[in-house]
Amino acid sequence: MPSLAFSRLLAVLTLIVLSALGPPAQAQSGFLQTPTGPAQAGPSLVVDAQSGEVLHQRDASAPWYPASLTKMMTLYLLFEDLKAGKIQLGDQLAFSPYAYNQQPSKLVLPAGATITIEQAILALILRSANDVAVAVGERLSGSEPAFAQRMNATARRLGMTGTTFRNPSGWKDPAQVTTARDMAILGIALMRDFPERYGYFNQHDVIIRGARITHSVRFLEMYPGADGLKTGFLCSSGFNIVASATRNGRRLVGVAMGFRRADLRDEAMVRLFDEAYAKKSAASGQKLFQLPAGSGGSAATVLDEHSCTPYRYDYPGNGAWVGTYLTLKQARDAHVAAQARLVELKQAWVGREWIVDVTANNSKRFATIVGDLEPGVAEKLCADYQAQRKYCTVKRPSELVRPFAGLWR
Repeated sequence: MPSLAFSRLLAVLTLIVLSALGPPAQAQSGFLQTPTGPAQAGPSLVVDAQSGEVLHQRDASAPWYPASLTKMMTLYLLFEDLKAGKIQLGDQLAFSPYAYNQQPSKLVLPAGATITIEQAILALILRSANDVAVAVGERLSGSEPAFAQRMNATARRLGMTGTTFRNPSGWKDPAQVTTARDMAILGIALMRDFPERYGYFNQHDVIIRGARITHSVRFLEMYPGADGLKTGFLCSSGFNIVASATRNGRRLVGVAMGFRRADLRDEAMVRLFDEAYAKKSAASGQKLFQLPAGSGGSAATVLDEHSCTPYRYDYPGNGAWVGTYLTLKQARDAHVAAQARLVELKQAWVGREWIVDVTANNSKRFATIVGDLEPGVAEKLCADYQAQRKYCTVKRPSELVRPFAGLWR
């Protein structure tokens, strides 16, 4: 029997050790080098798609919010059912009220409209449409919860042991987490299991019900040989990407997460790929499957809701400023309404969402810009709004710079 003094000493030492360990580990942001300097970032990973060799990794097993990278699994299961003959590319996809009312990014469709399965694939890749993701989940499994169960079962089968899916879109849910390791596994699985579908990830645009949807992944233009796959963004996760490129017959897959700006994310991926291709390797290094399955803990938050607004306007086209609102929801609703009006005006390209916070007299509001419009379209939209006695002002890219004082009203 240990003495009373020894027991007390053991208890004190235990408390000291537990205090030193602290709460469960949380994934931390660090810095990655980009061509323009170091950028704050989360986990990152580059692997050789053929050999599975890890060419770079930083916190690749740390938990992170996947955001719209989740749609890669939605696409995997959609491709699976196409391969099995359960659905066809020309089949029509309907939208339940729940799917139709998802938050942006989304398609701007009239109530009751349908699209084809092939259009759904491209809407998921090019627009990252949340309404389409939910509609696909409901079509394949009957409900969003049932589809999430199938997503998780498939993740386990593929070896994605650090991932939990809660919905098909990637919309914020604190229990929906992944790792850079698992996203690389999923990217490789999409290429390996559905090579006949992989070309969709490199398609530039598509016309859906008269509206042109184009990709916004600058990395595809920035990097020679790049041909996919998917980006994702939530305030909590920051800007994420799973990318792939081929050079001299060698394919790499890279994952970069947790950036505060999309351009820095893309620049970091360029550098990671350049460094990985420069490495001399005999495929004898650590393999992807040898990385830890998951480090536990909780995912970090990159941007809270108060700081989650754009830092700069990165588009060449003019924008239509359709108002400044008290809440972010009001600002997003105004953007959806403006895009819907552009569809009614027979515009093939309906622009991009660009909502920014503006502050005056210690008060914060949210300005809504329909951004990157084609020549003359911002003017056309504003003329239409003004004819209806609604607010709209054309803004050139040079006018959309911080502190955005001109967007207060």
